[in-house]
Amino acid sequence: MEPGPSAVNYEDSETVCGMPVAAHDPLYLKAYRQSVQNPAAFWEEQAHLLDWDRPWEKVLDNSNPPFTKWYVGGYLNACYNSIDRHILAGRGCNVALIHDSPLTGTVRQVTYQELYDQIVLLAGGLAKLGVVKGDRVVIYMPLIPETIIAMLAIVRLGAIHSVVFGGFAARELCSRIEHVEPKLVIASNVGVEPGKVVPYLDILHSAINMSRWRPPQRNIIFRRDNVSPDTTNLDPLTDVLWSDVLKMSEGERPIACVPIEANDPLYILYTSGTTDKPKGVLRTIGGHLVALVYTLKTLYGIQPGHTWWAASDMGWVVGHSYICYGPLCLGATSVMYEGKPDRTPDPGQYFRIIDQYQVRSIFSVPTSFRVIRRADPDISYGRQYSMKSLRAIFIAGEHCDYETKSWIEKTFKVPVLNHWWQTETGSAVTATCLGFQQNLSPPTYSTGLPLMGYDVKILKPDGSEAQTSELGRIALKLPLPPGNMATLYKNEELFRKLYFQKFPGYYDTMDAGYKDERGYIFVTARDDDVINVAGHRLSTSSLEDAVLRHPDVVDVAVFGVPEATKGQVPLCLYIPVENCKKTDAKLSTEIIKLIRDVVGPIAAFRLVTSVNNLPRTRSGKTMRKAMADFARNERVILPATIDDASVFIEIRRALNQLGYAMSAPEPIVAKLLD
Repeated sequence: MEPGPSAVNYEDSETVCGMPVAAHDPLYLKAYRQSVQNPAAFWEEQAHLLDWDRPWEKVLDNSNPPFTKWYVGGYLNACYNSIDRHILAGRGCNVALIHDSPLTGTVRQVTYQELYDQIVLLAGGLAKLGVVKGDRVVIYMPLIPETIIAMLAIVRLGAIHSVVFGGFAARELCSRIEHVEPKLVIASNVGVEPGKVVPYLDILHSAINMSRWRPPQRNIIFRRDNVSPDTTNLDPLTDVLWSDVLKMSEGERPIACVPIEANDPLYILYTSGTTDKPKGVLRTIGGHLVALVYTLKTLYGIQPGHTWWAASDMGWVVGHSYICYGPLCLGATSVMYEGKPDRTPDPGQYFRIIDQYQVRSIFSVPTSFRVIRRADPDISYGRQYSMKSLRAIFIAGEHCDYETKSWIEKTFKVPVLNHWWQTETGSAVTATCLGFQQNLSPPTYSTGLPLMGYDVKILKPDGSEAQTSELGRIALKLPLPPGNMATLYKNEELFRKLYFQKFPGYYDTMDAGYKDERGYIFVTARDDDVINVAGHRLSTSSLEDAVLRHPDVVDVAVFGVPEATKGQVPLCLYIPVENCKKTDAKLSTEIIKLIRDVVGPIAAFRLVTSVNNLPRTRSGKTMRKAMADFARNERVILPATIDDASVFIEIRRALNQLGYAMSAPEPIVAKLLD
């Protein structure tokens, strides 16, 4: 669906990098122009946000694209910038982490000094176990402060961490252990989910037993006594307690931070992405830390001492960027919430966290707010809390429909700012920045304006640039700014082929979208989520937005299915509101009429039925491609990140009712323990 015409004509305005001067904050335009036209000068200035052991010799080396290097010859340490420098500046008593866990009934406020004390002990113990600069260490832990302590102790030594989401089953953990070949694994004995305890240590033992790589050192096991004090499954031949490792360096001189060259690895994070096969995103230290501190200040409006909440997990890129490294390098307070939006114990928890800890800004996914809205549409639980500290809510990770966005703004009484980024980029590509005087009511469905250093183009399949408001593939002109992945671990060939081969000179985001006449970017869907109906390209998100205008619909997924005449047609599965009085047939008929009125008959929108749940990943993304493949009777391999694979029982019933998935084999599930 094409966007409507703008109310203002900027065609005759003076422009900066294609954006009309009259439409935007001049400070933003000045910074953006410099970042694109003279990136070395711009990013050299931002590098002073960090402390360096040795200054860089060259800011930007793009002699071997796409392997761009930033701050060449500069040395620094991520743990020093996250912890030590704040203590040396007299801010050791400031709270670094707030761990709020309704699942265990505990709250911990950990200061920078307390983090330092634990980190140096663990780093000393790791050194005694032989961990040195360049070694890899796998972390398999839940959302607890010790996970961050482990990350920072590893990088203090100049080693490289690879955090695996706590909840992956043994074979998923095994595949990462085999690929990264760690010197050792740091794990918790258990994790906790609503109503159940997840046996992390048993999973770890199973993973290592089936692995072709055996870590040469014993596993370090952190015991969560407030969840499960039982340690009978500890194997003295392969495991050592976290507490015993800390004792290895007690009474000794604290181990110093090892300086690391800016283009050496900080971490490896695995993502399935669009290839359905795990890829090890390798992130280097210098440019990444600069980008995180810059974006926290400029994009999210966070300053040292502010409380910030990224509602994610350490197993995802958001956790790395904005639970750990970003806020700690800045000197802010980072919230770690171990719970659900709606049932630990009620739908008022997001409100409570914001009020209790005076959260300044929050970053979450739209699904979390849809869950709250569905569970408590009248905000009977959240109404008792004050939102006075909150300046904005930032959303990303999936498309946010207009109805959900409007509900969030009305409920929390702050701007809801959509922004867009990927695991591969490490931070946002487009956004609305609180640090500039930007319009806090950007165009509906927009993900904002390009962030510093990102020259965003919309390309046609032949590589030519699309016209204003024309749907195409979103590509980023090289060189990419600091903070992006350096390569794929052990697979530079796939790195080149997957991201840079389709459009030479550009990074292919594999997302579809368009750009309006003011330069705002609209990310409509993954490119394979675009439906081609009789030659007309329709985005799934535009159709979903239209469906969600119906007052009796709370959630929806639209994807393309085969049709003999038109090639493809949209199929819609929707979730009705609680206690909906209308029959499925009546509500489906109303939705079909709504789409015809809003989008038009071009959409060929006739395949509609209700479901109770939709398949999603643990990070909240709707699995449209899996449902589309299932509808086509193809073998579906569900990623290990699926939240609940059992929903495909109902998905099959719904698709069968519409004449699809009649002979689809059962999905192959890389099962999560949830």
